[in-house]
Amino acid sequence: MNVEKVAWGGLTSYVVHELPQGKSPQLAVVLCHGFGAGGADLVGLARPLLAADSSIAERVVFVFPAGPLDLTENGLPGGRAWWLIDLDRFINRPTPELLDRFRRMAPQGLAEARTLVLRLLDGVGRRFGLKADQFVLGGFSQGAMLMTDIALRIVKPPAALCVLSGALTNEIEWQRLAKERGPLTVLQSHGLHDSILQFPMAAALRDLLLEAGADVDFVAFPGDHEIPPEVVERMAKLLVRLTAA
Repeated sequence: MNVEKVAWGGLTSYVVHELPQGKSPQLAVVLCHGFGAGGADLVGLARPLLAADSSIAERVVFVFPAGPLDLTENGLPGGRAWWLIDLDRFINRPTPELLDRFRRMAPQGLAEARTLVLRLLDGVGRRFGLKADQFVLGGFSQGAMLMTDIALRIVKPPAALCVLSGALTNEIEWQRLAKERGPLTVLQSHGLHDSILQFPMAAALRDLLLEAGADVDFVAFPGDHEIPPEVVERMAKLLVRLTAA
């Protein structure tokens, strides 16, 4: 497995692949980590996905960007974020007003993070000669919400969107964007007992996407805020299907 640390679009990223010498990828899978995780937090997903099927190893490159914000001074040494949140208040004091605001309003810092990731995607596209419909965009938790926002905005839809333990935010704008976006292929997963982003918050996002005509493969699993093996397996099946198209 080849792992390269790069700097594209102002973001440090980890590029992972097993492409045959001299062969260009058919797909780029770009996955953004969650709030407070290390920049390489999701890199471990590459190994089981590459091992799942030979078509993935021969045709897919994975890119794992690190969030631009260093959370060391916030008490999370080595932790990164895409935008700041009061995690303690959100988990331990989730008032109805706070949850409603989270659902309906665009997080402060989302636009800045989006700009950085769009620059990264441009760099990945130029490096590997890929177009928008050759990208699978996704992430975990905060990273999933960021990539949902991007998938709804870019001119051409991505090959697929993977929302791993994400949730609905920026609802008013996302409703409009999703209707304008039209059909979108989505893999969404969420733990039934998620203690950080409650399950109904994910179901609300699923319903918004379905109402806009998206093809949503929704995986509800009996767990917490995590990525279980069954979700990795479902993602591998998606990548096999996309590379066979």
